[in-house]
Amino acid sequence: MWEIDGSQKSGSGTIVRTGVALAALLGRPVRIHNVRAKRDNPGLRPQHLKAVEAAATLTEGAPSAAHA
Repeated sequence: MWEIDGSQKSGSGTIVRTGVALAALLGRPVRIHNVRAKRDNPGLRPQHLKAVEAAATLTEGAPSAAHA
């Protein structure tokens, strides 16, 4: 499993979108934690959740514990 700390660098949703896209392209499972941890409103926003769900649909994957 590929582990990504979502609080790194600016800690933005870009880490989620890029991490999920890369995992889909490489066919590797990914776990992203501390999503947007440095933000005033941390965690997945609805648009990030939609990106995760879209990648799961395209790859026949199954997101677990993904919630906004």
